[in-house]
Amino acid sequence: MQSHTHDLQFTGAEVRKRFVSWADGEADREWLCLELIQRHAPGIAPRPLRRESEDGHPVVIMERLPGDPLGGTALTSAQTASLGRTLRSLYDIPAEAVTAAGIAERRHGPSTLPGALGGWLSEGRDLSPCRDAALVADSVDAAREWLSRADGMPIPRLTGLGISDLNPANIMWDGRACRLVDFEDGGLTDPAYDLADHVEHLAGRLAGVFDPDALSVAVGLSADDRERMHAYRPLWAAFWLVMLLPGNGGFSRNPSGTTEAQANHFLKLIS
Repeated sequence: MQSHTHDLQFTGAEVRKRFVSWADGEADREWLCLELIQRHAPGIAPRPLRRESEDGHPVVIMERLPGDPLGGTALTSAQTASLGRTLRSLYDIPAEAVTAAGIAERRHGPSTLPGALGGWLSEGRDLSPCRDAALVADSVDAAREWLSRADGMPIPRLTGLGISDLNPANIMWDGRACRLVDFEDGGLTDPAYDLADHVEHLAGRLAGVFDPDALSVAVGLSADDRERMHAYRPLWAAFWLVMLLPGNGGFSRNPSGTTEAQANHFLKLIS
């Protein structure tokens, strides 16, 4: 089983995660996050077992979790409640412990994503391969304008640990509990920001996996943080819009019309 950053090997009770390179620090983040979770919230993620090097590639060996990955259909109420408890346990790992463990802000965190996204949105692109190039161009312009407004997003509150990538395939369900895998991009985060990322993840949103309101309540977000989560959602919708533009991998991997659907979704969020 392979991805662009790593490949996985399942051997009995263990999973070997072999990373493509050392360059982006994914193996270090994975290991440090799993160690920290084991100390503060054991049972919600794989137990880290050992680290190795294989043919010059970093390898993290971890416990193999029971259950099957979620995805494809909406979560049941029991799954939503369990996922909420799991995420709450993750977010309750205090920022002081995260930084003391040598873990920095999550990848595409609130201090870096807006600037990076502004640059991506400003790149000149040929939109002619799109089914509705005019709609996509209008949505890109709207995203650029929304991002430029100083009041477009809340001030981040970096209070705990986040997973960063909540593709439903990274949620293991054994019939009773949800556990999380894939912490290579994890780090210090704002729970409202993270949940906005999770509910806007393309793999989950297109399949209707997450109910944003139900999940935010299950996590225990305050009314203020639920408002902040809603305010962050256009940022992540714009991120996926960019990922689905011609020239990016998401455009070729998804069916024709997905970019237009994402454009409409973004415009609806900011309307």
